[in-house]
Amino acid sequence: MSWFSALCDDDYEFLGVPDPDLASSFEHCRNIVLTADRYGYDNVLLPSGYALGIDNTAFAAGMASMTSMRMLLAVRCGELIVPQLARQVATLDQMMGGRLTINIISSDRPGEQLESEPRYRRSTEIMYCLRELLDGKPVDFHGEHVDLSVDPPRARTVSGRSPLFYFGGLSPAARECAARGADVFLMWPDTTDKVLAVKADMDARAAEYGRTLRYGWRSHVIVRETEDEARAAARRLLSRLDVETGEAIRKQSLDSTSAGVANQAALRESSDDEGYVERHLWTGVGRARSGAGAAIVGDPDQVHAKIEELIDAGIESFIFSGYPHAAECDLFARHVLGRIDHGALRFDPHPVAVV
Repeated sequence: MSWFSALCDDDYEFLGVPDPDLASSFEHCRNIVLTADRYGYDNVLLPSGYALGIDNTAFAAGMASMTSMRMLLAVRCGELIVPQLARQVATLDQMMGGRLTINIISSDRPGEQLESEPRYRRSTEIMYCLRELLDGKPVDFHGEHVDLSVDPPRARTVSGRSPLFYFGGLSPAARECAARGADVFLMWPDTTDKVLAVKADMDARAAEYGRTLRYGWRSHVIVRETEDEARAAARRLLSRLDVETGEAIRKQSLDSTSAGVANQAALRESSDDEGYVERHLWTGVGRARSGAGAAIVGDPDQVHAKIEELIDAGIESFIFSGYPHAAECDLFARHVLGRIDHGALRFDPHPVAVV
């Protein structure tokens, strides 16, 4: 059970209305992480945007000695070369005592834009080489995008092997990349029947390579003592948003044209007049956010039941967030977290990446 630290200028009391007290800074994002740690979450996602917010690698290093929880570091494949990234990951993992996990982002290089298929092929090659180096193996790889002959870094992770790789994406190229190299396939919010369909497809794709995947769910959450109060909180969150501002916020993200974002838009378009596509799945967040654009909304029993429904569907890792992030972290912990049997997600044996 993970929370989210808003490193990418994504914290609001009212969506689309900037608040200086909630702007991304080391102090503000640190306080979100420490809140999650205090309440017993297992992990915290540290997002990364090329132009947005503060640097998550530097932030992770600064937080390493302040928290006992895991950190899920988002890594933008287009911005770092593999040996440099391997050194950073190994060093951070040492600083954290083995608590680092990695969220692979199939990003472009700044100033460049690849088509989807070659960009995901590049990510596949990067994941393979990065895992080999972190597993202590030399790399002699000459691919379409990565051309590398190098020994593993002297610095090693605490376990002596690569941390878990989380990865998400819905296009055929993204799914193929995940099947070959990811450990945990992250899904953005959707109806449960579609979650099951994506999982079945990904199970089949991974099996073709002799691999298995674990599954994660990344969404927002709004929990209050009653369902009426939760729905009122959702309405309040959007009460000062205008259409033009929401569209501008969505477009500032570099993933704003991805298949996953398009799917979130389609989910929003299929919702009712209040934005609910299911009774407890509200798509309003996506009106002013690119990426995960829906929230589980309800009273503690309803939110807990929805999570259990997703667990029954095969979801093993949850990354939640809410607005404002520290306040909703507190509410979710007090109302729901203690009712869930949870702990750090682990693999044994470590899966093999394929190119």
